[in-house]
Amino acid sequence: MKREWDVILTADRGSFTDYGGSSVLGYVACMPYRLVPRFFMDRFFTPPIKVDKDGKAIYAPYALRKVEASLLSHGFNVAVIPPEYLEKSVSEKTKVLGLTVHDPFGLNPVSFKLSMLFGGGATWTAKFFEELGEEVKKLKAKYNFKVIVGGPGAWELLNKKPEWIDTVFIGEAELTLPEVVKKLMDGEEVPTIVRGKDPKVDQIPPIVNPARLGEVQITRGCPRGCQFCSITPETFRSMPLDVIKKEVEVNMKGGWNRVEFITDDVMLYGSQKLRTNHDAIVRLFTEVMNMGVDGIWWPHISAPAVKESPKTVKAMAEIARYSFDRAVAPVVGLETGSVKIMEKYMRAKAFPWTPKDWADVIIDATAIMNDNYIFPCYTMTIGYPEETDEDVQQSVDLVQKIIDHGFIAWVFPLPVIPMATTRIRDNPFPFMERLPSKYWDLLYMSWKYNFKITRQLIPILTSGIKNNVAKRIVKIMIDRVFDSIDQIFYELKETKGKKSMEFSSINLNNTIGVIKSIYWLTRLAFKNQ
Repeated sequence: MKREWDVILTADRGSFTDYGGSSVLGYVACMPYRLVPRFFMDRFFTPPIKVDKDGKAIYAPYALRKVEASLLSHGFNVAVIPPEYLEKSVSEKTKVLGLTVHDPFGLNPVSFKLSMLFGGGATWTAKFFEELGEEVKKLKAKYNFKVIVGGPGAWELLNKKPEWIDTVFIGEAELTLPEVVKKLMDGEEVPTIVRGKDPKVDQIPPIVNPARLGEVQITRGCPRGCQFCSITPETFRSMPLDVIKKEVEVNMKGGWNRVEFITDDVMLYGSQKLRTNHDAIVRLFTEVMNMGVDGIWWPHISAPAVKESPKTVKAMAEIARYSFDRAVAPVVGLETGSVKIMEKYMRAKAFPWTPKDWADVIIDATAIMNDNYIFPCYTMTIGYPEETDEDVQQSVDLVQKIIDHGFIAWVFPLPVIPMATTRIRDNPFPFMERLPSKYWDLLYMSWKYNFKITRQLIPILTSGIKNNVAKRIVKIMIDRVFDSIDQIFYELKETKGKKSMEFSSINLNNTIGVIKSIYWLTRLAFKNQ
């Protein structure tokens, strides 16, 4: 029997998945969809999440769980439903459909770069959003509900809102979203763009149902105030430890024995004015591990905080029992080697040091992280309007230092995207012809080193994948694809990116491409059993 809810929350498949148990595989969805057959997306990279007998997700992206908790606390009848089950869940009673989006048009830095490098075209993130949009349009025509869309990628919709969306919600949900939902349900007028107010920590209810991968938020916001980032210094908060532990309990009851901290910088937990709070972090890690979890993982850390407090990094590693086989691979902002660019766009990035110290901060922090089984994925922002080859050469020199030290680290030079919610929103998009010519040297040297490191760490990168066949296929794809892609990146360097246009006609999602891809990889996977 169909359950009926007033409010249904969902997301497109690119967000509503557990990535087969390894969040790293989510980056595959940033590729042009014509280059990755749907068979592999559905089976290995973005598999659907299972539902209970009522059609509700047994676990879901943390953002949806947070919105769910907020709406439940205000008395709404709400359910979180995977996109594949929308048609079975929406009814005449449904008044509001809420979506969270991460990258609806493929404009985030990773998607933009990969599309640019491989001949253009829609990414899987954009394809998934388009497909969800078609489903929502059909259901909306039948049931006449209102659609509100928010999330980290909502900025992409500000100037290009599809007609089936009634309201784009920018910012945090806890204070403003319940008011907006109530107005939509009552048939009142709501603006097409709504900006949420920032709640205090005691106004943020804990999740009540499990989040995928054991996700739990420990901080919200970032005090560094980089101009290319939509997070402002005023939004920084640390979540109370009792709330964090309550959410860990919810996830453990849902079957997750691991914990994935959600934070823009794990070293900022409990901090004041960007100074590391060693005692707060040690207590956080100790008390969560004492709950009986298998491990604690986290997505972001900052190099200056690592250099400032190596004892805290060491304590975290010891408490969470990190080792080579249990290493952490967080995203870390390296951004640039140019003092000029750093001083203009990210002056507080190096605090408590200065932009002139940045290269030393990166090298020292990388050494500390590697000593404690933390292997950083460094991201760089390239393509500012005034950035010259001289600036990029300084970035090349810094990356070369990382390579010369033999650190375990990845480096990803990404185009800096002028997101509509940032202070660089009026900057031009860094299309290929606008990038400094030295960018292609930086790209090649970085990816050549990335391939070497990735091969070295395949066991770690695939450790979370539960399906053994999927694990073998991912390993084979890494081995075989990397053998040929090195030459591609070399030719991109030599042609200053023009080589990318040769990939524009490749489509592995046509019938022949799919059959060949499945046959080749499946044969290799079972051959290596």
